[in-house]
Amino acid sequence: MQEELNQFERNDVWELVLCPPSQTIIGTKWVFRNKLDDQGNIVRNKARLVAQGYCQEEGKNGFIRGKVDTTLFVFEKGQDCLLVQIYVDDIIFGATNDSLCKKFSKLMQGEFEMSMMGELNFFLGLQIKQCQEGIYISQSKYTKELLKKFGIEEGRTVSTPMATNVKIDKDEKGKSVDESKYRGMIGSLLYLTASRPDILHVVCLCARFQNNPKESHMSAVKRIFRYLKGTIQYGLFYPKNENFSLKGYSDSDYAGNIDDRKSTSGSCQFLGDCLVSWFSKKQNCVSLLTAEAEYISSAFCCTQLLWMKQTLADYKCSFENVPIFCDNISAINIAQNPVHHNRTKHIEIRHHFLRDCVSKRKIEISFVPSQDQLADIFTKPLSSETFSSIRARLGIMHIQ
Repeated sequence: MQEELNQFERNDVWELVLCPPSQTIIGTKWVFRNKLDDQGNIVRNKARLVAQGYCQEEGKNGFIRGKVDTTLFVFEKGQDCLLVQIYVDDIIFGATNDSLCKKFSKLMQGEFEMSMMGELNFFLGLQIKQCQEGIYISQSKYTKELLKKFGIEEGRTVSTPMATNVKIDKDEKGKSVDESKYRGMIGSLLYLTASRPDILHVVCLCARFQNNPKESHMSAVKRIFRYLKGTIQYGLFYPKNENFSLKGYSDSDYAGNIDDRKSTSGSCQFLGDCLVSWFSKKQNCVSLLTAEAEYISSAFCCTQLLWMKQTLADYKCSFENVPIFCDNISAINIAQNPVHHNRTKHIEIRHHFLRDCVSKRKIEISFVPSQDQLADIFTKPLSSETFSSIRARLGIMHIQ
């Protein structure tokens, strides 16, 4: 605590003055935290004095702020660039030239009291391992903590997070379970999907029943943990290569929800061979045709790719005619046909922007055989063989 107060004094953070009349004082409080490494060992005890509100005037500097991400700063010098990403009081930075990193580090340490942690290996619960082949990102430490917290350290493991012969519904006649515990398990699993997209579909499915969970829902959640127990060391691998193309995969599970017959949209996006974005979401309306469900799912994928194009512009990357791979020919025909007809007139207008993007060559929708549809894993339970194959192609693998 004294170190924190000394830093305020050294950096001339405040000036003590009398309170102006009729003004409300903004309260402060101490926040204590143990900073851990990727093995769970305490490396630093931190004390922070924080205010309940603040106001900051914007100043000028030599960096270009990101257009989409306002916490991203880019510094360019000739053909080289330095990227700086800020999260609260933590900073990640990297450059195409090591000298830029060293100069930035020296500059920051000269201006602020800060610790240099060296090469990035642990950040916001993510374990990062860098090597010649690429980068591994995992949450094995967090996974072990969850298994211990919810008492699922013992017992057999399973090869998939969801059985193919089980249909999860409201189960209104089933026996209720502890809502608080169920919600805690779901919330913990949702955080884990940051590095484990292979459990996203079933976690999102189980999350729909948080208001009134039953024993059948708890059983499905415990199966996810049993799957995680057998794949603790799995995570995402980002290979180092020159392929920097942007592409997306889109799929749907037509009328898959037993309770309301709505379909589930699933999508994933790649930058080269690296999986960078994924989602699984129940559609808002009931689709009358399989093609309609697939078309709506492709529209969701399109919005994500357009956002990514904008974000990547901050990194000086531009893309045109970005491909979306879909395994339904009828949905592709709808996207490529500018004429409305009876089969599509009932589809909400907001989804037809996909057609507009295709006509303007911002997006290209292409056919992919069902066996190569990587978004399948985000829409439905799969057999062990198919699940393992797609998991590997997404870059989810065992990390040593």
